Amino acid sequence: MERAKVTKEELLEKDTRFLAVYVEAKNSCMVMLSEKEDKLGTLAIAVPRSKEITSSATSSVLLGDKNVISARMFAEYVAAKKGKIALVSVYLDKIDEMQAQSFFMHMIEKLTQGESQKEPTVA
Repeated sequence: MERAKVTKEELLEKDTRFLAVYVEAKNSCMVMLSEKEDKLGTLAIAVPRSKEITSSATSSVLLGDKNVISARMFAEYVAAKKGKIALVSVYLDKIDEMQAQSFFMHMIEKLTQGESQKEPTVA
């Protein structure tokens, strides 16, 4: 049985460090998006819909209320793209949610395509 894949990404924009941690298991994905340091923020879950239904995913916020729009949007995007249950956390300290969305989307694209450095695995 293969273990979950853990990938990290970092981006420096507007003198701010944006961080992402991506964990992909067989049936699910989790993405932690944050500013300055890895922290859990507003957490949303999305479940991909079947191919007969027109919308791509349904989502709900599990924790927090600060960055709800981004958390749900990214959770739905990852669920639809990977065809798996997706949990996405968004933590922002000083940067506005709308300003950070393009940076986070760029990071999610890289992470879900496997272009980042993988976390070393223990044999």
